[in-house]
Amino acid sequence: MSPEYRDLLVQASYLIAAFLFIYSLKWMSSPKTARQGVIAGSWAMFIAISGTLYNPSVMLESVPWIVIAIIIGGLIGIPLSKVPLTAVPQRTALSHAFGGLAAGLVGIAKFYQWSEADVLTHFRAFAISAEVLLGFMTFTGSLMAAGKLQEIIPTRPIVYRGQNIINFAILGGAIACGIALVINPELTYLFPILVVLSLVFGILLIIPIGGADMPTVIALLNSYAGLSAVAMGFVLENKVLIIAGALDGSSGFILSIIMCKAMNRSFTNVLFGAFGQAQATVEAGEQKAVKSATPRDAAELMEQAETVVIVPGYGMAVAQAQHRVRELYDQLTKRGISVKFAIHPVAGRMPGHMNVLLAEADIPYEDLVEMEEINPEMPQVD
Repeated sequence: MSPEYRDLLVQASYLIAAFLFIYSLKWMSSPKTARQGVIAGSWAMFIAISGTLYNPSVMLESVPWIVIAIIIGGLIGIPLSKVPLTAVPQRTALSHAFGGLAAGLVGIAKFYQWSEADVLTHFRAFAISAEVLLGFMTFTGSLMAAGKLQEIIPTRPIVYRGQNIINFAILGGAIACGIALVINPELTYLFPILVVLSLVFGILLIIPIGGADMPTVIALLNSYAGLSAVAMGFVLENKVLIIAGALDGSSGFILSIIMCKAMNRSFTNVLFGAFGQAQATVEAGEQKAVKSATPRDAAELMEQAETVVIVPGYGMAVAQAQHRVRELYDQLTKRGISVKFAIHPVAGRMPGHMNVLLAEADIPYEDLVEMEEINPEMPQVD
């Protein structure tokens, strides 16, 4: 088969993979179609990898090394797929770390390969600098996030005087190295400095963030990992990497904004403020007394109600109480009581955590309502 025909098949596989990536993201936006979204995404990745291996530019001598890497990745991925649902956020953080590390290592390899061949253009230097900065920042930042979630390192915010100034200085130094390399790619001695500053900045970016706020940070790191994949796609001239990375980066960024809004935090507070620390502000508004009640009181109230809204949280996940909640749901609906579940975007330890648990208990999808949809109905709820 001619190289031209093989290249045509490769590009066709990339087109199919890109199509499946887009639709997998669309399908995963709803609990009803989330499973087929995961399947579509898996097939998209398989087709993209297969197409890359069939690329005429891939030398036969490299195939055994690629197969070994796939086997190692599979051996790492299988145990990671079996973690309990409450540990999924730290597993997700590790996945982001692996993606960032891959992007950074590819950037290092291509930088020195092109530098020695004297083909390191200004655009290539720009793409590699962005890839390395985002990739290694995501790598160390994701490791720190996973460590906080697993409580290997302190979950409390670690702050010190002049923290933001130091962080901006390190980030500014990394960006300055990248700009200098773009202007003059022959300044190769700046490249290791860029790598080190990126690694350090990833650590310092995460340590002032409290463990309770890690789900939002995970979404933000997901965005960084996607952007590093976009830069890697430009470095490798791989279209499907650019498309998949752009989807990943944009969806992670949008999710971060949604979560910040749900937590009454600004996005700039996530990036530049003392995110994760208790805020000393007191919101103005009507102050109401807290009413205590026994389980019997709660049962009598719900029995006399017409509409009940259940707001699940992390406690249900830890106690694995979703099946008990289903029993409560069944008892209420048998009495003709309308029951809905209000899903907060940041409930649990990751977005969609409550949806997965309630789906596991066979709660009907139509009774799961997002926060913005249920809020107008709350005044009429019993």
